[in-house]
Amino acid sequence: MTEETTPDTALPATLTRHVDAETCADPSSVMTLLAESDAAGGFTSYRSTFSRGAVGAPAHFHTKATELFFVISGSLQVLVGDEVTVLNAGDFLAVPPRTPHAFAAAPGAEADVLFVFTPGMGRFDYLRLLGRVMRGEADPKEIAESAERFDNHYVDSPAWRAALERSA
Repeated sequence: MTEETTPDTALPATLTRHVDAETCADPSSVMTLLAESDAAGGFTSYRSTFSRGAVGAPAHFHTKATELFFVISGSLQVLVGDEVTVLNAGDFLAVPPRTPHAFAAAPGAEADVLFVFTPGMGRFDYLRLLGRVMRGEADPKEIAESAERFDNHYVDSPAWRAALERSA
């Protein structure tokens, strides 16, 4: 990743070449880590490709970050509050702080999605942890223990459970 600051910008420009981007993988998705910044006004961005049936993320919310979704291709099933819908290629979604949400590949579909969090908070370590847990290299309780650090708070969602049951 390269950064360049100009006199008119508070944050440096960020360029991540595809060949230089770190990837994290679990059994159902590959995440390409693009950029992260803890600075005020910063952001975190990564791209995830989900295979058919990929479970994505369970219901959760962030207290500080707005999470942005842009579906590059395929279809992504999402929960926002208590409503479940499907985003298709070209669709954009912004989920504000404290709003429960979840996502998974839509039934019968793959998905390629760009995620952006603003402000950023160094979430790449969280994504790496998820991969280690999915591969059995870390204890799942580490995810719960990291809730405050990564501003990722899991919640129960009957609407999401029902949507996943219908998809199975």
